[in-house]
Amino acid sequence: MAIEEGKAAPAFTLPDQNGKKVALRDFKGDKNVLVYFYPRDDTPGCTKEACGFRDLKKELAKYDTQVLGISADGAESHQKFAKKYKLNFPLLSDEQRKVMEKYGAYGEKMMYGKKTVGVIRSSVLIGKDGKVKKHWAKVANAAKHPDQVIAILQDLA
Repeated sequence: MAIEEGKAAPAFTLPDQNGKKVALRDFKGDKNVLVYFYPRDDTPGCTKEACGFRDLKKELAKYDTQVLGISADGAESHQKFAKKYKLNFPLLSDEQRKVMEKYGAYGEKMMYGKKTVGVIRSSVLIGKDGKVKKHWAKVANAAKHPDQVIAILQDLA
């Protein structure tokens, strides 16, 4: 299933860093949701991206937007990452990569000029109605991505 802007986002329920189940439907009608997929906790690009979203919490709140970070890392890794960088949003564990596959965030990619299979850094902005508002199939610059999200939220407001 391809992610298409204007179509319903695929449903999911995953555990966060504390073992609490978080479902996309929990936010429907109440908040926009930015689901961002990232390769690994505490790696340079992933840290810049996560800290960018952390630092924009007030701005995201202005647009009723909840951030959910998803990687294949387990709860223990997520807890350390969240604590180390004081992350203020849930980090969800998709250890079987099922949600990543549904969202096109796992598969073949180029890394250092070689084809490999892994997590594709990508994001999906889902509206309060549960429909995809914006899909970044490949995030080119992790550090600049949080600002790109804010720009889209401003355009949609």
